[in-house]
Amino acid sequence: QVQLVESGGGLVQAGGSLRLSCAVSGSTFSSYAMGWFRQAPGKEREFVAQINRSGGVANYAAFVKGRFTISRDNAKNTGNLQMNSLKPEDTAVYYCAADPLGGGRNYDYWGQGTQVTVSS
Repeated sequence: QVQLVESGGGLVQAGGSLRLSCAVSGSTFSSYAMGWFRQAPGKEREFVAQINRSGGVANYAAFVKGRFTISRDNAKNTGNLQMNSLKPEDTAVYYCAADPLGGGRNYDYWGQGTQVTVSS
């Protein structure tokens, strides 16, 4: 059974930074694509960023491009999301997810989420 556990969320002022981490266990992490999603109160979950198996290709939602950076360390079974220049509208619960097919379209495994709150 694949398990994902996020950490690193918290309260930060606008313009600040946070680094989210996702620890993955119970699988061969390097065989999975990995993504980050978020859900704000009253809104649907939305895609934030994803990275391929090797970590060589990353894709971002337009609203975070240039501010957020996704990365992974396959040796440590860990994924990260570095978030800079945070805005109040980035406030949401952030989830990491793993795609066993590696294509970034089949996120079958999800973490429990970590709250990010950006104050103005």
